[in-house]
Amino acid sequence: MKSRRKLSLLTTAALAATALGTLGSGVASAATIEVGKGSYSDVRPAGRQGPSNSGGQAVKPKVTPAMADLPVPTNDWWSSLAFQRFSSNPWSENMYGHPLTYKAVSGGLEVGYPTTHQIVGGGRQYEFPHKADLTLGLTGLNSPDAKADGWSDWTVSPYWNDGARSLRTTIGHGLPYVYAEGTGGAAQISAAAPPTVFADQGNVLGVTISGHDYALFAPRGSDWTVSGNEIRADLGSKEYFSLAVLPDKAALADFKKYAFSFVTGSKVDWEYREGDGEVTATYSLTTEPKEGAETGTFQALYRHQWLHSSDPLTAYRYVSSRGAMKVREGTSFTTTQKVNGVLPGLPSAAGVDKAKLKGYINDVLTQGDPFSGAIDTYWTGKALGKLALLVPLADQAGDTVSRNELLSLVKGRMEEWFTVGGPSEFSYDKDWRTLIGYPASYGSDQELNDHHFHYSYYVMAAAVVAQYDPRWAADSEWGGMVKELIEDAANPARNDSKYPFLRGFDVYAGHSWAAGHEAFAAGNNQESSSESINLSAGLIMWGSAMGDKALRDQGVYMMMTESEAIAQYWFDADQQVYPEDFTHDVVGMVWSSGGAYATWWTANPEEIHGINFLPVTGGSLHLAREKAMLNRSVAGMERENGGPAVEWKDIFWQVQALYDPAKAMSYWNQWNGGYVPEAGETKAHTYHWVATMNSIGSPDMTVTANSPTAVAFDKSGTKTYAAHNYTSEACSVVFSDGGVLNVPAKSTASGAGDDTELGTLCGAPGDDKPGAPGTPVASDVTDDSVKLTWSAATDDRGVKDYDVYRGTTKVATVTGTTHTDTGLTSGTQYTYSVKARDTADQVGPASGTVTVTTSGPPPVTGDALYLRSGGQLTTRAAAAGSSDTIPSAGGANRDGTPYHPLVYEVKNVNGTLKAGSGTAFTLKVDAGTHVGYAQQARVSYDLTGDGTFDRVETFRYFATDPITGWEDYSSARQGTHSASGALGDLDGGTVRVEVWSALGNGPSTLQVGTGSVLTIPFD
Repeated sequence: MKSRRKLSLLTTAALAATALGTLGSGVASAATIEVGKGSYSDVRPAGRQGPSNSGGQAVKPKVTPAMADLPVPTNDWWSSLAFQRFSSNPWSENMYGHPLTYKAVSGGLEVGYPTTHQIVGGGRQYEFPHKADLTLGLTGLNSPDAKADGWSDWTVSPYWNDGARSLRTTIGHGLPYVYAEGTGGAAQISAAAPPTVFADQGNVLGVTISGHDYALFAPRGSDWTVSGNEIRADLGSKEYFSLAVLPDKAALADFKKYAFSFVTGSKVDWEYREGDGEVTATYSLTTEPKEGAETGTFQALYRHQWLHSSDPLTAYRYVSSRGAMKVREGTSFTTTQKVNGVLPGLPSAAGVDKAKLKGYINDVLTQGDPFSGAIDTYWTGKALGKLALLVPLADQAGDTVSRNELLSLVKGRMEEWFTVGGPSEFSYDKDWRTLIGYPASYGSDQELNDHHFHYSYYVMAAAVVAQYDPRWAADSEWGGMVKELIEDAANPARNDSKYPFLRGFDVYAGHSWAAGHEAFAAGNNQESSSESINLSAGLIMWGSAMGDKALRDQGVYMMMTESEAIAQYWFDADQQVYPEDFTHDVVGMVWSSGGAYATWWTANPEEIHGINFLPVTGGSLHLAREKAMLNRSVAGMERENGGPAVEWKDIFWQVQALYDPAKAMSYWNQWNGGYVPEAGETKAHTYHWVATMNSIGSPDMTVTANSPTAVAFDKSGTKTYAAHNYTSEACSVVFSDGGVLNVPAKSTASGAGDDTELGTLCGAPGDDKPGAPGTPVASDVTDDSVKLTWSAATDDRGVKDYDVYRGTTKVATVTGTTHTDTGLTSGTQYTYSVKARDTADQVGPASGTVTVTTSGPPPVTGDALYLRSGGQLTTRAAAAGSSDTIPSAGGANRDGTPYHPLVYEVKNVNGTLKAGSGTAFTLKVDAGTHVGYAQQARVSYDLTGDGTFDRVETFRYFATDPITGWEDYSSARQGTHSASGALGDLDGGTVRVEVWSALGNGPSTLQVGTGSVLTIPFD
């Protein structure tokens, strides 16, 4: 959130007012914490403020004693629960989890499901605002506040206690459920409108409130009662209940299954696989069954997630301000994205006039203050970033004097900030576990806003310094302070007592949040998504320069995740997110409730569009993945602006170079340097950027590489490959289209991609790929599983794990040399191979293959099944018929209920349900000379072979005649007596036929082998 000047064009309904007051200094005796050659203080400088409410009074985290010693996540989707911004509201502001929205109040938790948007702010903002459908609580609960009693990567547990009653809920991103634990009162649901009951199963109640379908779940033995708008259930001694918002009423049975599988935690694990040029992320929930044995759940995926996940999804959908959310049944899912590279600077190109470039660099150093008078964290950061961008350009131009002067300026200003006692310093707040720079700006102190924006510039500048002066970047010198800033803004450790995990980055939402307190009716917000990406790109470069692979890989995950979120939510790249009546192509600000065509300080279209482009760096190249999106955004700006950019010309020229370099160059040539650069830009950098791409083309993001600091460019079909090598050894970058580029040590290189591959790959410096593992050996073969064992692969640095392939599909990644593949089909042939992966994620060649056939009969297919002696159903008739005896009904009426039936069954059946078809049979029966021995049949389908019959059809009985000889008992003639359940596709399913006597006091016979045949409605 960058409240640079004033708030513009955002409705008061969307935002809560913030009036900042003044705090007394209250300065205690300060301690200086030494970090290498740098330092920070544990007390704020005199006269400075820390986290405060809107009236200027200091606030501390609003958490329970159990969480008091842990770093509190700020800048999150739920942070108003812990950061009390308004003295009159000790509970929370609106919190948007999606699909549900929440607000803590004295009586419990407001829950809403906004499915209808509104256009506000003169058409400049769309929102799906929180509106309570109901309040979940306990009878009589009137808590003086609500506190955070636990959190994980994307869930949080609000807590209420009024002395007599206590309530704890768990809510989160993607959760259609709310889980509640309470003491001292009955479960209470207070509906905001009269509820309509559509299902009443005692402890399970389906209700429609304000047009939304909810399921309420009380413990077994409880019963929900409805009185007006109040719905209650006594909990007895069990003290738990839950609710779920349903995609539709028919989903009740499915959602009932997981009602008491309470989510207790959430976690993301990412892995950057250099050799594959991709990053994977697995999002997992932990659960605890409160009753029963179910531990699964449903979770809703945002668009940026389901676009990149191959995991099976249900047909259920939810509405959200981020477009349709698709629902997965299970506790985890995985996304996989191709990795777009970053560069510390664009490569040398023939189209760049080095003399002109030197002149522009010299202008920066000689015409006024290079820092433009910056004194606070944000503007100092922008100045550092501006100067750091020129360092590799000066080096490329052969101007080592200017290069060294630029490095000296950058290092000197950072050292000033990294040392306590001068005009600027960093101070650690022990209550909020955060590092605040003073002088602060835009609420980075009182509201804890924008740390990831401000500090991104310092990290990027430090990464450039580390390229040229690695000693300066050492922990024992100034690198330790760089790490402190990184850990404040993007701490990778969940168990750190000093800083919270990934402060600003919301792993599930896919992007960062700017406001530390989230205290707005519209939830949290982020304006400059590009400054958030600046941090991720900085982590990649700093991690690469320092040999910190884990930090580099974290940056890759954050950048690619946010890159997709930016494309979908800031730019509506696929035009599937914004409401149809929202007429803008982009938003300047994403809010939890929607988006706004606005900025915090101006209504100028240039800034609204441009704020999500700057700073333009080698970390901005990912934008070229969506060239049509960029073109649409620039065209929209020009339409709103009444023509091309006036104030931020250079920003838009550089964006245009990402999709139309020739047009960008024509603009540059038209102005020929006769303009005022944007505050974080220089003519030198803009000229180099535009001229380079005009020479070698725009980035081709369909091509990936085995290094995160490598990019391919394309001009009219001619590729130029560029990469930076941070290591001290020459290496090869291998691109996904076959291009190979050899890069000298600690250098940027470019070429045609026709180099001969060196023994060292840049993706894994000094490391060979692993060899092939031994051919797998199959053992312990069953109907549905096989155990595979292989001999270990060899690698010069060590094997990390093995990828197991069933055919061409990877089915597992294991650390050992054995794997049991399960969920197979009996009597079916499978082929397996294994590949090794080393510690640098290089994948070696495949092992030999082994082919194995599972035991048991092969899957049954076909629609005709013959009743055979011995209780079988088979797809083949016998050579000759025989007969089975149907036992007597014993003189009683057995109509509709099997009595000593003959049972015929077949398992492991596969088939696709034929629309419009039904079960049919003809059974040959005979009662000899007896009349009225009524034979009856029932056909049952277990669709998945799990032991539960999903569809049961009972047919009317057939009264035999007293003449000896076979008679036809057919479904077509007799018709259906009753049916339950529903049919679907058969996947390893079971089909059963039962035949018995419904009437009479004697036996009859059934022809088997031939004659009696069942036709099932499956292909």
